[in-house]
Amino acid sequence: MNFFDEGYSGRTYILASKSYDNADTVLFGMPMDWTVSFRPGSRFGPNRVREASIGLEEYSVHQNKTLEDLKMHDAGDMLLPFGNAAKSIDMIEAWVDQLLSDGKFPLGIGGEHLVTWPVIRAFSKKYQDLAIIHIDAHADLREHYEGEKLSHSTPMRKACELLGPENVYSFGIRSGMKEEFDYAAESGMFMAKYDVLEPLKKKLPELAGRPVYLTIDIDVLDPAHAPGTGTCEAGGITSRELIEAIGAISQSDALVVGADLVEVAPAYDPADITAIAASKMIREMLLGFTGK
Repeated sequence: MNFFDEGYSGRTYILASKSYDNADTVLFGMPMDWTVSFRPGSRFGPNRVREASIGLEEYSVHQNKTLEDLKMHDAGDMLLPFGNAAKSIDMIEAWVDQLLSDGKFPLGIGGEHLVTWPVIRAFSKKYQDLAIIHIDAHADLREHYEGEKLSHSTPMRKACELLGPENVYSFGIRSGMKEEFDYAAESGMFMAKYDVLEPLKKKLPELAGRPVYLTIDIDVLDPAHAPGTGTCEAGGITSRELIEAIGAISQSDALVVGADLVEVAPAYDPADITAIAASKMIREMLLGFTGK
């Protein structure tokens, strides 16, 4: 299956210049926004995040590490069939299956949050004790959106049904239907409302030694810090808190086996505030999870 444009010669994430065979970490874009419920455009997010990364320093003052020490490959954006969510999901799962089979650390860039669902499916086949850390403004626990089960408002409900709700940990949640919050309270999953860093620090010891997949929706940030996303929600965290949360995960004994960052929609942010923040979060994840 042809997942990427083999002739792609566009922007890559800063220093992600190794060949696939010589890389430990593979970045890839999942440019899909077929199911969004409000403002489309996140399919343009991965490329804008790459463009913003050129303004980053290779060195992280937060972690005292540099990207120069990593072996990274940027595969570019996947060639997903426009408007076909089901086929796109199958393609993403097949690609991540290949990455895991080849021993790579996958770091995906969305795209809408539904793209995380096939990634979790792929990881669940390799890691029986997989846990999810979900950092987001929205619960994403709907069973469907207006009758459609493939929606960016459903991936964490699907993850709960696949892995067991007790293995899903959500942080920063400040929006959703009452039924979603009822499900979280009754199912046994963990949900921290509004806050991220402090409840995360309390929960991380429970994940010591376990394989963990981290998914970050950029809209966990307050719109002042990330206006360029499809569904902004007031009352969010600062970019500094998110950086510190990534640092807390990297310093814990949890075994992070993959990660993604989704929902950057550059059309709504002409100053690139959101893409700049997202590119820095990706740098911190790369250094924290693959630079140990």
